[in-house]
Amino acid sequence: MRLYRKFSAYLKEKFGCRVHRLCLNAHFSCPNRDGTIGSGGCLFCDNRAFSLTQTMAGDLREQIIRGQEYAIKRYRASRFLAYFQPYTNTYAPVERLREKYDIIREFPDIVGLAVGTRPDCLDEEKLDLLASYTDRYEVWLELGLPSIHDRTLRLVNRNHTYGQFLETFALARKKPLKIAVHVMLGLPGEGEKEIMETARECGRLAVDGIKIHPLYIVRGTPLEVQADRLGVRLLELTGYACLAGKFLEYLHPETVVMRLTGECRGELLVGPSWVNQKSQVLRAIEAWLVAHQTFQGKMFSFNCEKGQR
Repeated sequence: MRLYRKFSAYLKEKFGCRVHRLCLNAHFSCPNRDGTIGSGGCLFCDNRAFSLTQTMAGDLREQIIRGQEYAIKRYRASRFLAYFQPYTNTYAPVERLREKYDIIREFPDIVGLAVGTRPDCLDEEKLDLLASYTDRYEVWLELGLPSIHDRTLRLVNRNHTYGQFLETFALARKKPLKIAVHVMLGLPGEGEKEIMETARECGRLAVDGIKIHPLYIVRGTPLEVQADRLGVRLLELTGYACLAGKFLEYLHPETVVMRLTGECRGELLVGPSWVNQKSQVLRAIEAWLVAHQTFQGKMFSFNCEKGQR
């Protein structure tokens, strides 16, 4: 029995080999940091916490070359997906975006493009630009959506609404793009009820991919200062495994699971410490699924037609 649809397996099925993700820093900013719509960013956000931050130094060509060499040596990878990761990677004029994305054309072993961004930083022109790469590459649009609940989005200083997400999602669905959604479990003010409401919505939308993260506190972020005031209770591993397992039950069976946990550079992690034990986290989630004789999509209603978004 397949417990959940793994992204690595999906890529291997499609391309016939291991496809390694190259995390790239194009040095974009964020409208929630530079004062355009807000300042300080989301309470939990600090891109220094990415475990691969040090490999994302230098210009994009250097990052790609260095990343490919590392992946070939360590993982025997032969094909690559270029992932523009830190901050908001559509937050620039279209011509600047094109200049950044076009760098992948210089590397014949890159077979895919993934762009992480906010739902309020996209329009028809930018979506058309992303779609223009689909003649040669598999293109993933990764939209940050910690929660469908506007109250939660306000609490974490997200500064966009679920309604804005749905508008962007509908526009993107008209393009030949794969759409992935990032969600976060354990946000302030949310319990299992609210988390499963987000899960059911992700199932209803039949998102192509999903990344599920636990909330963790990064040293120096506003969340570190405000955690007590907001009543943040960091999840234990067993609790997270249970919530993640239940979340998977509500997803469409064909949604690819791109991530089931998050990692943080050790010196910046306040807690919980288990987030940096990736293998242990994955084993705990899989053990929960096995123990409860369940799997991705078990609770998905097939009356939710994939076309109804």
